[in-house]
Amino acid sequence: MRDTQANSRLGKVFRLFVMAVSGTEKEFTSGNINRAIFLLSVPMILEMVMESLFAVVDIFFVSKLGKHAITTVGLTESMMTLVYTAAFGLSMAATAVVARRTGEKDSDAAAHTAVQSLYVALVLALAIAVTGIILAPDLLALMGASKDVIDNGHIYTRIMLGSNLIVMLLFLINGIFRGAGDAAIAMRSLWIANILNILLCPLLINGLGPIPALGLKGAALATTIGRGIGVCYQLYRLFGGKGLIRISSRHIRPDISVIWKILKIAAGGTAQLLINTVSWIFLVRLIARFGEDAVAGYTIAIRIVIFTLLPAFGMANAAAALVGQNLGAGQPERAETSVWRAAFFNMVFLGLISIFFFLAARPVVMIFTSETAIVLQAAECLQLVSIGYIFYAYGMVLSQSFNGAGDTRTPTFINLVGFWMLQIPLAWILAVNYNMGPAGVFWAIAIAESCIAVAAIVIFRKGWWKRVKV
Repeated sequence: MRDTQANSRLGKVFRLFVMAVSGTEKEFTSGNINRAIFLLSVPMILEMVMESLFAVVDIFFVSKLGKHAITTVGLTESMMTLVYTAAFGLSMAATAVVARRTGEKDSDAAAHTAVQSLYVALVLALAIAVTGIILAPDLLALMGASKDVIDNGHIYTRIMLGSNLIVMLLFLINGIFRGAGDAAIAMRSLWIANILNILLCPLLINGLGPIPALGLKGAALATTIGRGIGVCYQLYRLFGGKGLIRISSRHIRPDISVIWKILKIAAGGTAQLLINTVSWIFLVRLIARFGEDAVAGYTIAIRIVIFTLLPAFGMANAAAALVGQNLGAGQPERAETSVWRAAFFNMVFLGLISIFFFLAARPVVMIFTSETAIVLQAAECLQLVSIGYIFYAYGMVLSQSFNGAGDTRTPTFINLVGFWMLQIPLAWILAVNYNMGPAGVFWAIAIAESCIAVAAIVIFRKGWWKRVKV
């Protein structure tokens, strides 16, 4: 009897899983909340799993090129976070507005919003590309790179910054699909991009047959080609007219009022990550004071951290879409219930990951490098940063839920206080004044992120976000 019940439950879960990855359901304003969270979060989590796998695979192959290459990737990634910041802001704005229009059953306005957001991305990406192509060596020098790193790595930086439009569109269009509840398409686009990158990375870095070994340049090309093809798939689905977002010629005309609305919401989302990014750049610059081994160790550890946080961020994205759609449908209480349940599920996942990292940090790091000094730095970073995972779980879901409601000011303020008034000064005090070195930076990260999460919980309970108009 028990076996039959267990098989029945497994069968039900499997059927829901198939529904989730196939994207057969896109409206989540009614029915069982746990079911809605499952159907929306599964493709988003799988999407982020592949994105996090890309981050780890990329650094795995690059790490074989030596610490100069690892340092180049670490410094370039800190610059690319400015691109990710702008892309995140646009994506978040698109998700909030499209989800609200979807909840209101106004698919025409949702399609119009999608097109207007693309115009904003094109202008931003062009400005960043020109700057990156011309000033790549100078930007590396500004980040504290040695002459060897600049000479050997500037081409990597130039390619990554020069092709930033691909990153911008990848984020933005996926945000559009998430807002419409079509998370399965967003998942497929990232799977296409990252599977291609994983296949191309060793091929272009190490060479094979007539294909020359391109080293660090090959890593940049593999990433750009893989993501570029993923964007082509996105554009095909966006303009194909088969989903909830059906773009027609009347949506192509630039609409300043809609663009301005997107920019206002995106400004808050961009400010959130910009605050985070400036703090991250400061931390990388601070760690660089302690040598290349410290930077390389930090780079590897953060890639591993991202590997676990990105799937959790998928749950946060699901919460944002649920908030937007349910507020659009006039159901704020259902929106709030969805957020707390998503946050709890996220906490269980990251709590287990935290225990694993605390116990097995060194073996995990040794997958990527065998250099003792780098292993020690990376393992220490992994253990200390993961201490706050339970808090991060709630913090990321609540922050994205504010954004999904169109309330970007609240998480912006929380980030401003948490990163600039707590994390940055605390990192300097611990690392320099108290001579803790990189460990002081790692402690500052864990403490600040945990405080940010607590602040988000307190403010979310007040319910101001339910009254935001989008």
